[in-house]
Amino acid sequence: MSEEPPSERHSPVGEPVVRADPEVTGERAAEAVGFDPTDPDSVSEAADTVARFAAGAVGGDDHVLMLRGAAACAALVRGEGSYKAAAERAGEAVSVSFIRKWARVHDLPQAIRRHVARGHIAPTAAKHIARVGGDDRYLLAWAVLDGDLTVREIRSAASAVNDGADAEDALREAGVVPGRLTLDLPVAEYVELRRRASMRNEEPGAVVADALREYFSE
Repeated sequence: MSEEPPSERHSPVGEPVVRADPEVTGERAAEAVGFDPTDPDSVSEAADTVARFAAGAVGGDDHVLMLRGAAACAALVRGEGSYKAAAERAGEAVSVSFIRKWARVHDLPQAIRRHVARGHIAPTAAKHIARVGGDDRYLLAWAVLDGDLTVREIRSAASAVNDGADAEDALREAGVVPGRLTLDLPVAEYVELRRRASMRNEEPGAVVADALREYFSE
């Protein structure tokens, strides 16, 4: 299987992998803009994009354009070498905190950013998800999808995790049961799943978990 690493981003900074995928953004894929931190002209374009992004001229409530702004932040940081230098390059109205928050959004795993691009996860929620590390980011992101958590609830959960709480405990505190997922199955597979679970004296979820462990290990 060809899947991205568990929780780390390895695609080139600024490359519009998600925004340029028509299966994610449809016709807007053709509008995707990339930023090359090794190209002075591209870094200048990134600085201009960040300045307009910070001023509200790029993005607004448009999740795809907000991801472009995040990409520009990440490329500018790489091109200038630090958050401080990136903020200075973008202009007085751009803070180090702004650059850091959005650059981290761009560094989220692709599986999460795809849901941001689709509009399933608000970019403002993605900012808080990006505050935590490792696989905890997936737990928080999937809680948005499966637990219908608000931006405020995600912010609280992320803060709890950064204060030392276990991510699963933080989500339970928010009313989400980590690992709970509602699925629609073809009727034949549904009947067989229930039959096998009954014969094994197990819950259907245990049967599915065994099957998935075998599938993911291939």
